Amino acid sequence: MGQAIEQETFAPEDFERFSRRLEENLEALRAVLARPGFGVGAPTIGAELELFLVDAAGFPLPINRQVLARTVDTRVTLELDRFNLELNLRPGPLAGRPFQAFRAELEDSLAEVRRAAATQGARVAAIGILPTLREADLGRGALTNQPRYHALSHELRKRRTRPFEVAISGEEAVALRADDVTLEGANTSLQFHLRVAPADFARLYNAAQLATAPALAVAANSPLFLGRKLWDETRVALFRQAFDDRGEPGEGGLHPPARVSFGHGWAREGPYELFAESVALHAPLLPVVGKEPPLERVAVGALPGLTELRLHQGTVWSWNRAIYDPKEDGHLRIEMRALPAGPSVVDMVANGAFLLGLTLGLASRLEALLPAMPFVHAAGNFTRAARLGLDAELLWPADAAPSPRAVPMVDLLPRLLPVAREGLLGAGVDAADADPMLDVIARRGERRLTGARWQRRMLEKLEEGMPRHDALAAMLERYLGHAASGAPVHAWPVE
Repeated sequence: MGQAIEQETFAPEDFERFSRRLEENLEALRAVLARPGFGVGAPTIGAELELFLVDAAGFPLPINRQVLARTVDTRVTLELDRFNLELNLRPGPLAGRPFQAFRAELEDSLAEVRRAAATQGARVAAIGILPTLREADLGRGALTNQPRYHALSHELRKRRTRPFEVAISGEEAVALRADDVTLEGANTSLQFHLRVAPADFARLYNAAQLATAPALAVAANSPLFLGRKLWDETRVALFRQAFDDRGEPGEGGLHPPARVSFGHGWAREGPYELFAESVALHAPLLPVVGKEPPLERVAVGALPGLTELRLHQGTVWSWNRAIYDPKEDGHLRIEMRALPAGPSVVDMVANGAFLLGLTLGLASRLEALLPAMPFVHAAGNFTRAARLGLDAELLWPADAAPSPRAVPMVDLLPRLLPVAREGLLGAGVDAADADPMLDVIARRGERRLTGARWQRRMLEKLEEGMPRHDALAAMLERYLGHAASGAPVHAWPVE
């Protein structure tokens, strides 16, 4: 989020100063983007993985600070709720064997956090939503004790006229209220970062938006929340409602744009418009002003940190987000935030390979695809994929009118896998690295067995002999065992 947060409450003048600085940041960003050669360089990929800490029985264990204290690995950081941790994986080049390297990095970092957790009697679970999570595990006491999280919760709640309300329906339904943002800690994700050149940003960002729905459908791993069977990727609905800072509708019953969204249209020019949109649509939440005057830095030819803009962007949760990073002479990234954590390491690497490859492959076809795909349908695809996973019908651009046309995800996947392969190989990824990962996705589609589907089937089987709360814990134990084996989820038995 850029700037460090050391206070929990702010005065009106703090917001005024921050808003002025945001405008200066935008002006500085525009100047930096106009510099010849800015952000040009070989594409790289990085990732962040959020995790749950659980006890011997599989229930949330709120000891993230204690676990963090038992490791010196800088990849391990705190997250929103006390039973969450995050791994910030080191970026590497996209060309060559990136997925082999990513798998090794992921296994190494997980081994370290498991070692640290074990010293405190904890285990680690990589899963979109922990099935054993109870309403009593949430609430203000679950919030990680850091000023940034207290400030975020305070400011979001202050803007609402009533508590946060979550209502999600699926095979079953859940409805609850909360006075803080700890419901969001029920979600854990695997976020990928793709470094792109400014000239390619709009094209690749639009391609990522188009690729996200099918990638989410085949990666779904969050079918349960508070013991209820909901969406295949319930995180999408829960995240949007848990961070909704909007109060009552305004005149005419209209709501302002939500802070969690799929976006508001195809990118037209480049990254600047996305940063400017965030500033224009969303009031600041954490108005911490840094010491650096950005326009003065630009005037002397230096690279500005844009700490306020980066902080603000970190409080607007687009599922695909533009990132400005002043490191390494400055560059831009697309942060792809939709995929869930888990199930196994190989599944997570394969999910990333498919999403990244499909983004790269679709980017070369956008001149034909975007005119045939209104943005509203891409956004609708995202919701359908989250709700129904592999059972979703997605609207997809057609070669001839009328377009788009509804295509079952299980029929669309075989058409998209060659596009993803073409995208990866075109970016310099070795076929020997790309093909095994894309084969995992193909097998998953053939067996129609995602992490979400495995959880549903296993829970149904276990409920034949035990009540729901026991079946949830037993299902999680089997999940953790299979994930530890290293086998991809499509090969997990349902027994």
